Amino acid sequence: MKKRPKIVCRCEGIEEKEVMEWIKRGYRTPEELKRILRIGMGHCQGRTCFSLLVRLISRETKIPPREIKLPKRRSPLKPVPIRILAHFRDEKP
Repeated sequence: MKKRPKIVCRCEGIEEKEVMEWIKRGYRTPEELKRILRIGMGHCQGRTCFSLLVRLISRETKIPPREIKLPKRRSPLKPVPIRILAHFRDEKP
């Protein structure tokens, strides 16, 4: 039976082995890995994958998770359903 890859970021399809390769290359902050791999830039905006990413960085670098700084959040902070945007009407003065 073939072993399935461990997915860290479902939105962007990033596997654990990809993250580990970049950490070993010297990219050791969530911000750097976000920019290289697009991890945390998908639909969920990192709600799930950043906690997994912090654990991987901590495991590899031996830096305690509480000392690893998360990337700055940018809007939208919360995913907005398209139906809400579809009903938006531009108000004219």
